[in-house]
Amino acid sequence: MEKIVRQTLLYDFYGELLTDRQRDIYETVVMGDLTLSEAAEDYGISRQGIHDLVKRSTKQLEEYESRLHLVERFLKIRDEAEKIRDRAKSLEDRVPEIAEIRESAEKILSDL
Repeated sequence: MEKIVRQTLLYDFYGELLTDRQRDIYETVVMGDLTLSEAAEDYGISRQGIHDLVKRSTKQLEEYESRLHLVERFLKIRDEAEKIRDRAKSLEDRVPEIAEIRESAEKILSDL
């Protein structure tokens, strides 16, 4: 999985468990795509300080995932719902009732 996508998913699931300052800086650097130097200037701390905080926060998010596996479960459910949707779509012409199954899978995917 692409690094930024993984970081975003980890943050989506576990970001609330970080401190306010960790969340703020993590969002600024990882989600906002600011450089370490730009973030350091904004927060009045060193570039190394920003780097260390982002690294520690990422490690903390990874540790939550290693214990709880919420991102892993989410990805499995999403993949299975996509398979159901795609299979139902391919069968709709032959079995019209399949459209309901496809619609249900699409609803699950949009809710994820």
